[in-house]
Amino acid sequence: MRETRVSVTGLREAIDRSGYYPALVAEAVESALGEESVIAFVVHHEATFDPRMEVLRHVTVLVLSPSRLLVCHTDEHPPEEGSPHAHASTTTEAVRLSSVRSVAVTRVVPDPGSYVPGVPPTEVMLTIGWGAISHIDLEPATCSEEACEADHGYTGAITADDLSLRVSEAADGPEAVARVLAFAKALSASTAS
Repeated sequence: MRETRVSVTGLREAIDRSGYYPALVAEAVESALGEESVIAFVVHHEATFDPRMEVLRHVTVLVLSPSRLLVCHTDEHPPEEGSPHAHASTTTEAVRLSSVRSVAVTRVVPDPGSYVPGVPPTEVMLTIGWGAISHIDLEPATCSEEACEADHGYTGAITADDLSLRVSEAADGPEAVARVLAFAKALSASTAS
């Protein structure tokens, strides 16, 4: 993640700087954006390791337009049986701002006892929910009687978690933390009405 200047040109430059199949990512984002203007954006590039100890890349591009939140994920996939070449998949989702149900920001601050207002957190987790994905966590229900062998059914929770993006000062730099906070602020303001 490198750039959040508010323009289509700045967005394209940030995608180019991520270095991750920039033509593919930019085409997907620009196609979803159409003629709309850009209010804010975040480009976040991360590497992951698959079980075969291969490094695979993933980029997330979030774009806030006047009417929508655009989410673009591009993943790298290793060669598979029958296909000797790696391939990438790109998914874009356009969410009406009126559909965004929650914008949650978790800030991690070291040594909170000596926290000074205005000092940025060292880590930020941005979670955005719009109702497309819900996770159900179930576990067997129990009672307080240790010898009870009755079936008490299940208990659990349903949580909406359509998108989670984590950045840290240590991994991504302090600028990345500030940019995600700025994006979250702009998105929260855009979904307030």
